[in-house]
This record gives sequence, C-alpha cells and structure tokens, in this order.
Amino acid sequence: MEYLLIKTLHILSSTLLFGTGIGSAFYKWITDRSGNLQAIVKTNRSVVLADWIFTTPTIIIQPISGFWLLHLLGFSLTQDWVVATILLYLFAGACWLPVVWLQIRMRELADNALANNEKLGADYQHYARIWFWLGVPAFIAMIIIYFLIVFKPTFL
Repeated sequence: MEYLLIKTLHILSSTLLFGTGIGSAFYKWITDRSGNLQAIVKTNRSVVLADWIFTTPTIIIQPISGFWLLHLLGFSLTQDWVVATILLYLFAGACWLPVVWLQIRMRELADNALANNEKLGADYQHYARIWFWLGVPAFIAMIIIYFLIVFKPTFL
C-alpha cells in the first residue's frame, strides 16, 4: 500500500511539474509574441502564480517521493540511471531558478508598462529571450528524466 501511494504521488507530481512548465511556457511565449500588453500582463501574473501553486510544491515532492521509491524498491543511489536522473534534475533546477527571477521581473516590467501606458522596453524582450533559452535545456532534461525513470537503462 505504501509503495502504491508514493508511486501515485510521484507520478501525479511529475505530471503537474511537467504540465505546468510546458503549459506556462507555451502560453507565455505565444502571448509575448502577440504584443498585446494587457494579455502579457495577465499571462505573466498567471505564470508566476502557477509557479508558486504548482511548480514549487512539485519540485519539493519529486525528490522526496523519488528517493522514497528508490528505498522501497531497493535501488542503489549509484545506479547509472539514478545518478543521471539526479544530475539532470539538478541541471533543470539550475535553469529554473533564474527563470523564476526572470518571470517575476517580466511581470513587474509589464505591470509598470501598462500602468504608465508605455510599450514594453528592450529589457523585457531581453529577459524573454533568456527565459526561453533557459527553458529549452530544462525541457530536454525533463524528457530524458522521464525516459530514465521508465526504462532504467544501464550505461556501463
């Protein structure tokens, strides 16, 4: 029973983490490209909120439930796929931390532009490009993590 509960929590958490990330990224990217300042403001607010409500808790739940499952199933932390998964998760997290700051900063810039009836400045566009390009390797890392966890390959 414990195993099924933790596995279900792990799967649901990973689904929320991945789904929120890809969904937020898609809507933010599309909305930024529209140039509609009111939509950009609303979307930036929603993306930051989604990170606090969904992404942050799942980022915490994933390693806890993952290590718990490894323990329950008797897997070693030194197995190839486990080491690769941990390293990729840390890499994705290293990409995500600046993304959070960028999202908050872009939200502030968009809010200020709307409040002052101005256009978004070059710094918003610069942050948006960095945000996008940090998301690409994090997305790829998460796809590889899914593969590793499902197939548990050995590399040596």
